[in-house]
Amino acid sequence: MKKLFAIALIVIGILSLVYGGFTFTTQTNKATLGPINVSTNERHTVFIPIGVGVAVSIAGLALLIF
Repeated sequence: MKKLFAIALIVIGILSLVYGGFTFTTQTNKATLGPINVSTNERHTVFIPIGVGVAVSIAGLALLIF
């Protein structure tokens, strides 16, 4: 179980270094006027700092070795 968690941390760390973040979309209702509904799609981007990716990868390696 510990080995699986360590490998998952290493993969997550490497993916965060490669992609640098992720984007997701939320739908927001702006107005409702009877049967008419006005909504917008908002796009959000979350950036993952390089240090976090390196730290997660190192933690995974440490778990794998020790």
